[in-house]
Amino acid sequence: MAMLRRHQLARLSEAGWACILARPWDSPAHDCLTHWATHRLPLVVTRQPLDVASSGAIALGLPAPARWDRRRLALQVPRAAVLGLGEFPRLADMQALLPATVRSAVSNLVGALDACNAIAHVFGSYGWQAISGLDHVRPASDLDLCVAVDGAAHADAVANVLQSFGPAPLRLDGELLFGDGAAVAWREWAAWRAGDARAVLVKRLDGVALQRDTTWCEGATLAELAE
Repeated sequence: MAMLRRHQLARLSEAGWACILARPWDSPAHDCLTHWATHRLPLVVTRQPLDVASSGAIALGLPAPARWDRRRLALQVPRAAVLGLGEFPRLADMQALLPATVRSAVSNLVGALDACNAIAHVFGSYGWQAISGLDHVRPASDLDLCVAVDGAAHADAVANVLQSFGPAPLRLDGELLFGDGAAVAWREWAAWRAGDARAVLVKRLDGVALQRDTTWCEGATLAELAE
């Protein structure tokens, strides 16, 4: 199996779903998971606690849509139950799901990211609604982007492009993804690089850490996201 990263999508085998559904869920959670299993919808890779990783399992999550009260379900499955890993939809492929008032600006954003060799994938409520077709998005939902970057200079360029997007009511949020799977909220990166913070919070699969320089993010291969 490829290296795990947060925000990857995991598709389960029939045996994996059967194992999950056999657990003692309450009725709404069981109904939601049954829908996911029946439609073979993916789950998302989350932070991996040490005890889970050492047991040979993978920690996954399911942020349920409104019909199941937007509950966040935490799951664990054996690695053998994961058939494959994938990515959230690209921003360029799902603009029709966005409010009509911002589509032109989003199209310009996609072009600006292309110009600096970056591709945005959409996670969060918009990403899940694109995948499931269910009611994940609320009127105040942010547009959460994950953008792979190649070192600090590339991260600066991408953050500058993201900062240039401003039409209300859609707010951009999300993360810059570095080559080893480390991720930083792009707004926090921009503030840190501008000197507004002494350190930046770096999120990894097994935890988080504050970093005060860029040595951790240089020299790694650009993170590969499926196009």
